[in-house]
Amino acid sequence: MTKNIEIFAFSDEAGSEIPKQIAAMKRNGLTGSELRGTEFGNISDINRTQAKYIAKRLSDEGLKVWSVGSPLGKIGINDPFGPEIEKLKRTVETAFILGASNIRAFSFYIPGGEEPEKYSSKVIERLSEMAAVTDTLHTGITLCHENEKGIYGDNAERCREILDKVPDIVGVFDPANFVQCGVDTLEAWKLLKDRVRYLHIKDALAEGQVVPAGRGIGHLREIVADYIAMGGMAVTVEPHLTVFSGLTDLERGDKRSHVGETYSYPSADIAFDAACAAIKEIIEEV
Repeated sequence: MTKNIEIFAFSDEAGSEIPKQIAAMKRNGLTGSELRGTEFGNISDINRTQAKYIAKRLSDEGLKVWSVGSPLGKIGINDPFGPEIEKLKRTVETAFILGASNIRAFSFYIPGGEEPEKYSSKVIERLSEMAAVTDTLHTGITLCHENEKGIYGDNAERCREILDKVPDIVGVFDPANFVQCGVDTLEAWKLLKDRVRYLHIKDALAEGQVVPAGRGIGHLREIVADYIAMGGMAVTVEPHLTVFSGLTDLERGDKRSHVGETYSYPSADIAFDAACAAIKEIIEEV
């Protein structure tokens, strides 16, 4: 089984400033970033000059941007859609400047207490327009739907519906998000894997707490192994680990501390490093 897989990360979890993100990526031997937060704000809100600065800084360090971790589609399904399309246009331009081939997006929050299926046609209509705009603005940049709590595509069946009805969109598979929605990740993987472009490396316990890859119930080892066997070439680490102050000696040993049934860390850097180490361990094992 090939281990020729590139590891990216939401590098803003190590720090908002690009120089700090660069240091974290290089320290962990990563290929680059799924860029989300910067010292200039969210990646979907930065201007062309800022995007060019970031692109040069990363390129000078031999790092690249795999995907733009945008918040597109993280609005209510009944919210005005025009501003979201304008944000998409800016994000596509930014992705092009950064050399990214993917843009992460979501499928809209559903009003509390209502059946998601009620909004199926509206979700598909909006996502179809987003995919068409992305394709029209620049061929080669792909819109990637991520499963997420509270949105239309928060379970495997509705994610599959999106991928079937909007064929220009591909999937981003996030095991922890499925765990937090009560979805069996192995069953979800079987249903979606033929349309998944890449994985978000995030695991969780049954009660929803995010933990390093392989320490939760998301079946990260099985999914990563199958993804690689299928020819998958890239993953994005999304730490989302608890950071706290006080335990200054946690930098010893493997830099992990098991507190009750969760993992906690004294700094963002240590949490970031632990998340990267966990997926490297899995990749070496499979």
